[in-house]
Amino acid sequence: GRPLKPGARPLADADFISPVDGAISQFGAIDDHHILQAKGHRFTTTQLVGGDAALAGRFRHGSFANLYLSPRDYHRLHMPCAGRLQRMIYVPGALFSVNPVTARGVPGLFARNERVVCEFDSETHGPFVMVLVGATIVGSMATTWHGVVNPQRTGAIAEWDYSDQPVVLEQGEEMGRFLLGSTVIMLFEKHVIEFNADWRPEGPVRLGEVMGTRPAR
Repeated sequence: GRPLKPGARPLADADFISPVDGAISQFGAIDDHHILQAKGHRFTTTQLVGGDAALAGRFRHGSFANLYLSPRDYHRLHMPCAGRLQRMIYVPGALFSVNPVTARGVPGLFARNERVVCEFDSETHGPFVMVLVGATIVGSMATTWHGVVNPQRTGAIAEWDYSDQPVVLEQGEEMGRFLLGSTVIMLFEKHVIEFNADWRPEGPVRLGEVMGTRPAR
């Protein structure tokens, strides 16, 4: 998909907007450190981010949203809220096809696929993570600051530190793209997001629509 022209898609006036066109796989509370997949399968935030327990621990009892892009959806990802990039982690995986049928059948599916973990910090909302989960081909993900994420050493976790670089992205700004349909999983801290009351698993979602609001203190 080509990039959208600025202003081509109106962004909702909300604390958090949907970063993609696609469908809602699952969303809700992180149960201690477990995330629900379809059919009661679960995986942990630590598995998802490639074994970094300290990073995962920041989202204990937090919130997650898992959104699915079909191959015919617009393939670019945009920022749900503004953030400053801290780190990017590439996690190799066994490549399964990411589709709802597969997701029901493979335990821990989203913690097994090749993925790119993008750690951000928001002045307003604290740390948050966007995990781009690859589809059936290697090198199927790119970020705006790096390009295609396809490290030379296959089978090894790779990490890039951006904490001393001013990579700041505004809400709604493009942050990455998939070469095929795929999945993005977002993690937020506890008490940061109340999800759109109209959202339902397997329901459609549009880029820029309300994903959630920050709960009143």
